[in-house]
Amino acid sequence: MTGGLVCVLGETGVNFGAGMTGGFAYVLDEERTFVDKYNHELVEIHRVNTEAMEAYRRHLREMIEAYVAATGSARGAAILEDFSDYARHFWLVKPKAASLGSLLDQSRRQPQ
Repeated sequence: MTGGLVCVLGETGVNFGAGMTGGFAYVLDEERTFVDKYNHELVEIHRVNTEAMEAYRRHLREMIEAYVAATGSARGAAILEDFSDYARHFWLVKPKAASLGSLLDQSRRQPQ
């Protein structure tokens, strides 16, 4: 991924983030296995349920709301119903070279 944004509400494979030079991803990790699956050399992960990550948590919720509105996803709706609990299971994944402070601004400048 060289830019853009991904929200994963299911399982990921191993080596997640290999080749990720831009953009960022949200990954739901209910089974707590993602720490062993991402590419530690190229990307960093951050929990979105901390106070410092409030803007990202709001952004994530907005993304899931838009997804549910567009698709009628039962999975997305269930996550929204108990979002405060689900939020603790989400990781933000970003390239190591990217600044955490500028990711949201960059994503909002890109055409949707």
